[in-house]
Amino acid sequence: MSADPRATSSTGPTPRAASALDAPRVPSGADRAGPRRGRPGLLAELLALPGTVLVVVRGGELVARGHDLARFTTDDPAVAGVVAGAAAAADDVVRWIDLGRVGGVDAVALVVEGGDLGPVVAREDGDGVGVDGPARDDATPPVWRGLRDLLPNLGPDDAALALPAVALVAWHRTHPRCPRCGTPTRVADAGWLRRCPADGSEHHPRTDPAVIMAVLDADDRLLLGHAARWPEGRYSTLAGFVEPGETLEDAVRREVAEEVGVPVGEVTYLGSQPWPFPASLMLGFVARASAVDVRVDGVEVTHARWFTRAELAAAVDDGTVALPGSASIARALIEHWYGAGLPGGW
Repeated sequence: MSADPRATSSTGPTPRAASALDAPRVPSGADRAGPRRGRPGLLAELLALPGTVLVVVRGGELVARGHDLARFTTDDPAVAGVVAGAAAAADDVVRWIDLGRVGGVDAVALVVEGGDLGPVVAREDGDGVGVDGPARDDATPPVWRGLRDLLPNLGPDDAALALPAVALVAWHRTHPRCPRCGTPTRVADAGWLRRCPADGSEHHPRTDPAVIMAVLDADDRLLLGHAARWPEGRYSTLAGFVEPGETLEDAVRREVAEEVGVPVGEVTYLGSQPWPFPASLMLGFVARASAVDVRVDGVEVTHARWFTRAELAAAVDDGTVALPGSASIARALIEHWYGAGLPGGW
């Protein structure tokens, strides 16, 4: 029986170096191929290539096999109808998104509404799995699955496909009109732009920066908070959106002060994670508290407490504390401080 990695010393594991944050599911190595997006005929060109990878997205869901992202290719009969629909779509409807080259292969997201994949995709609901139309012979039939459910199983290449696809679909759904004049805009640049036909203005996808921080005191204890909307026992690191005209460091200090009343001095950046729910970029920090008295705001955060490594391990083991799931940068920040993995997660 192997030793518990958390029992490396009387005080717990050794904290990791500041540069060693293992941020989860961060797309890396993908070529987004931005310069080609405005090229006429790009979709037809990509669909004519037999090896082009296709992923299928509907709102915040993607077609999956089990808990893995399903990849199709241009010659797969399962998506023939969707491919044809994408090729014939009007320019005010987003039906496809160029995802660049992932793993050295061209990739496209096919965007569907309603039951466009009814004949080939099973659906999951509270009563189990049903099939709309004739089932395929695949060992693991395709199903619609939310991105949150898929995240723990996404490797870097699949993350580079799924994350921008879901983020862009959400942006298109909430930005159908020109913010200047209200005219319905048209999709351009392979799904990465909307252009107003009335005033010619161009509108790009937005990303909302949010800071998330491991707050540590002089004794290297970690401060975790419980949000008002969470079930009892759920704790995580503090986080909040960056306000206009604000530096990231000031956002960290402001959010900690507002939520728990703790002043923060030194702020150190560790890493980031795209979080398309719907459009956040999580920017992870270590924040050094200059005082330890906690005064929660009672609105967003209803309880917060300091943990030593031993206290957190014991609370997780006995079930009194539930930590964020492995797919989140919040969990990465906690385990970065802790120096080892921790069980469980919500």
